[in-house]
Amino acid sequence: MVIKVFLASSSGSTAIKKKQQDVVGFLEALKVDYTPLDIACNEENRMWMRQNVPEEKKPTNGIPLPPQIFNEESYCGDYETFFDAKEDNSVYAFLGLPPPPGSKEVPMEERNGDAHREDEQAQAAEEEGEGGEDVAEGETADDEATEGETAGDEALAEEEEEAVEETDEARAQEEEQEEADEDREEEELQSEEEEELRQLEEEEGLEETQEEEAE
Repeated sequence: MVIKVFLASSSGSTAIKKKQQDVVGFLEALKVDYTPLDIACNEENRMWMRQNVPEEKKPTNGIPLPPQIFNEESYCGDYETFFDAKEDNSVYAFLGLPPPPGSKEVPMEERNGDAHREDEQAQAAEEEGEGGEDVAEGETADDEATEGETAGDEALAEEEEEAVEETDEARAQEEEQEEADEDREEEELQSEEEEELRQLEEEEGLEETQEEEAE
């Protein structure tokens, strides 16, 4: 299964660029293989994306904006639904992929199902008095294996949390930078207006002086 992410490499929208970076950055942090498809430079990609986004998922104008995410031919969603899945720790389900071992999306019953079955078998054997010592050794080995799985699960969960935190921090920094750029643009515009006003006042004062001298 191939995850396809439709992007616009030359988009002039800062919001679209930020959303695309969020999606791609999070997929890379989770080590999810994906194929970026540019709709800005490839008409075929743009037409395929527009045709395969479900009608109910399209905006009122009927033209879906990037990023749009697919699993092969199956539509997964846009940035908003991807962000919701990330917040709910259900990104793999959103992408239609099986979660890796130890992922938060794997039910606890499924992760520990084999260990539970082995414990029940060991208890049954002990009650019947068959191979008590072997059962005890088996239980110890099972406990150690379970502890190892738990440690691996915790490590993977920490990696996912770090990926979420890094994405959120990057988004916050981008928003701060955008606000700073907007403030700077406003200051530059105000300075230009003040300079034009000053020049205009000087020109008017010069004209009045010339008129007085002429009189």
